[in-house]
Amino acid sequence: MGAQLSCFSNVDEAARPRQRRRQAVKAPPALSAEVAAAIGLTPADRSGKSRSRNKGRGEELLTHEQALAAALLLQQNGGGAGTVPFDRSTSLRHSGHGHRKQGLSRSSSSRPRSLADQVLQPLQLVNQDLKIDNLETNHFVLIHGGGFGAWCWYKTIALLEDSGFKVNAIDLTGSGIDSFDTNKVTSLPEYAKPLTNLLETLGDLDKVILVGHDFGGACVSYAMEIFPSKIAKAIFICAAMPMSGQNTLDMFSEEVGMNDLMRQAQTFVYANGKDHHPTAIYLDKSLLKELLFNQSPTKDVALALVSMRSVPFAPVLEKLSLTDKNYGSVRRFFIETTEDNTIPFSLQQTLCGINPPEKVLRLKGADHSPFFSKPQALHKVLVEIANVPPTRTQ
Repeated sequence: MGAQLSCFSNVDEAARPRQRRRQAVKAPPALSAEVAAAIGLTPADRSGKSRSRNKGRGEELLTHEQALAAALLLQQNGGGAGTVPFDRSTSLRHSGHGHRKQGLSRSSSSRPRSLADQVLQPLQLVNQDLKIDNLETNHFVLIHGGGFGAWCWYKTIALLEDSGFKVNAIDLTGSGIDSFDTNKVTSLPEYAKPLTNLLETLGDLDKVILVGHDFGGACVSYAMEIFPSKIAKAIFICAAMPMSGQNTLDMFSEEVGMNDLMRQAQTFVYANGKDHHPTAIYLDKSLLKELLFNQSPTKDVALALVSMRSVPFAPVLEKLSLTDKNYGSVRRFFIETTEDNTIPFSLQQTLCGINPPEKVLRLKGADHSPFFSKPQALHKVLVEIANVPPTRTQ
């Protein structure tokens, strides 16, 4: 403290420059043996006299003196609470021996960070240029895939809401916490009823962005045909994207036949007897990790294994009737998942080639459940699509 308070002593102005020069070359107090050893100094180096006797070691002693000053500050402050923070610019100062060593230029990257500086998290980096009020719509509606429920979107819901979006995640009939018996779902319109009910409640000028995963893509396509004016964009995440006259079974039957894991994981349920069509598809939970969640965190797999339900079979068989006037007027986007064991990446590319969307985006390293395996990347892509400006016709 004495050295710091000396600047307030009554010293003649003329003598002040000479005093500063004397202070610049004043030998610093001796360090403890522990600190000196930590920075690599010998007992001789720690003596101020040895520096005057060994002029030939100027460069080395200059480096030692800088290290000495830094270590001294650290020793005096002790690193405890209430101490003066170490000045990162110390390493760029020189000792006044008449020889100035060239230091590195100070760049913005070497500026000491203030505690007042804002630290941006990855999500904030996505959101910092986002202007919700300037979007065509800020309302997302999330539609789960076969066997899933609204619960699977919990990470996506949180990320979108933190970004200022309005989000609805629905349970389709007989899915999630919906109490309807899966075996009694007899049609795609019945299965998608919770989605169409929500769209019916929208105002005449309100629009939403529909996001469908897996079999939820068929529900999105169905809604596009019925409510085209209420859907700003439709996003298909490794999902069924049927054309008119197709059903989901047609799209994936060849893949199911070639995918041994898929065949092993599926068991048909005949609630109405073996002489009738299956009523549901039961998924073997012992195989679901490899089939659906091969890149997902363990805790999310555990959530899925206690939450998954059977998939109603009748909607899978239903062929869609889609028109260019309605279905064709809604902008479509497809998100590919490269590590997908359910709908392989190659099949996703084939689907997009047969029924091309406006734009295809890709989630590298994502399995069939990117809301678990790549939630941040999925969020970024969803926000990117939401920022696509409307076309003139819209």
